[in-house]
Amino acid sequence: MDDERLRRWRLVLGGEADGTGCSLGGADARMDAALAALYDAQGTGQPAERSAGLGGSAPKVARWLGDIRTYFPSTVVQVMQKDAMERLNLTRLLLEPEMLQAVEPDVHLVGTLLALNRVMPERTRETARAVVRKVVADLESKLAQRTRAAVGGALDRAARTHRPRRPADIDWDRTIRANLKNYLPERRTVVPSRLIGYGRRQQAVQREVVLCVDQSGSMAASVVYSGVFGAVLASMRSLKTSLVVFDTAVVDLTPELHDPVDVLFGTQLGGGTDINRAVAYCQGLITRPSDSLFILISDLYEGGVREEMLRRVAEMTAAGTQVIVLLALSDEGAPFYDHDNAAALTALGVPTFACTPDAFPDLMAAAIERRDLTRWLERYRDKA
Repeated sequence: MDDERLRRWRLVLGGEADGTGCSLGGADARMDAALAALYDAQGTGQPAERSAGLGGSAPKVARWLGDIRTYFPSTVVQVMQKDAMERLNLTRLLLEPEMLQAVEPDVHLVGTLLALNRVMPERTRETARAVVRKVVADLESKLAQRTRAAVGGALDRAARTHRPRRPADIDWDRTIRANLKNYLPERRTVVPSRLIGYGRRQQAVQREVVLCVDQSGSMAASVVYSGVFGAVLASMRSLKTSLVVFDTAVVDLTPELHDPVDVLFGTQLGGGTDINRAVAYCQGLITRPSDSLFILISDLYEGGVREEMLRRVAEMTAAGTQVIVLLALSDEGAPFYDHDNAAALTALGVPTFACTPDAFPDLMAAAIERRDLTRWLERYRDKA
């Protein structure tokens, strides 16, 4: 047990713990070398010269990527790859097809590739698309079925009828509330004079959904998830889904929603931000305000006219459009955002918060049913 404990501490502390007297061999030595190449900084804590010397050599980096995939689980590999991009400045090496074939695809890697999209050589582009397509397919397999079920069920429940055909179609909560005046104290029961039920979903469009996504560099993961969710929602006939991305310009990617990979490669991460201009464009897309849901996904750092942005949002809510602001749509934790703009939107009655991809289907269902999103958010935070 003492030898095993010493071995573990040696791996945790790195080469500076050689004085422990614990020598590493075989797989342990190769694991230690892979960690040292990324995290050893000769005691400075900064990304300086490293003992394993990855440098800018693509073959060495490719071998290192293969090593970490051999010795660590995929979740750890993704963290180490992300750290390598930041600490070793390896982003430019992703322009090599051989490098792309060696990496473990994940959302962060897709964000990096999208940021490099405009400078990516043709010989790398197809490999990059294959990497992005794999990540998108994985996300769709995890999120699509749940999203369709949650949103489809909400659309069914939102279509009310006063002549439900089956007991299963009766909305008992609304029925009881509507018949409280018929309460019989002696029998301790409510005698319903009218029933309220769930209508059956129609094939016609019931809701308009506009996703408006900030494509500034800090929103990379949110852009990836938004593209996937946009494609899933667009596949539902009862929804009319639009996807708009923006920086200082506004791009409508709705025609590309049949293929989320085309959507993602239609984005251009980085640049400034003009939220007001994007909101103005999206406002023009809404034809049925009382049946519309506008979701702005942004860190709210406004480079345009703040007062006009807030006025437009107020106009949308006054017209009956349900407006939601997501500060992030990702698993990355608490986002950086403009607190003043978030507070101003909240004061307008607009729910403003960060949301994980797992919670997004339930959020959509609650919004479609016009539930109190403040209460939904409280339950969501309690679960988190």
